[in-house]
Amino acid sequence: MRAGFQLIDVREPYEVARGAHPRAINIPLSELQHRIREMDRSRPVAVVCQSGARSANAASQLVRYGFSRVASISGGMSAVNRLSGRSL
Repeated sequence: MRAGFQLIDVREPYEVARGAHPRAINIPLSELQHRIREMDRSRPVAVVCQSGARSANAASQLVRYGFSRVASISGGMSAVNRLSGRSL
C-alpha cells in the first residue's frame, strides 16, 4: 500500500474486530456521510470492505463529496492482505 494513501475500511465494527489492516481507518459505510471531516481531502483515498461492493459505493460517495483521488480496492480485504504481504 502506498504510504501517501489514506486506507478507509468501510466494514462494520463487528467485521473489523475479526481482523483489520493496521493502517486502516474504520469508517463504516453507514457513517461515511457524517464522518467525512475525519478524512484529509488533500491525500489520495483507498477504500476497502470485505468483498469490494461497499467500497465501490463508498468511493462513489467520496467523489460526490469532492474527493478527487479515490480508489476502491476490488477484492476487499483479501486483496489488501495480498498487497501488503499480511495474513489476517
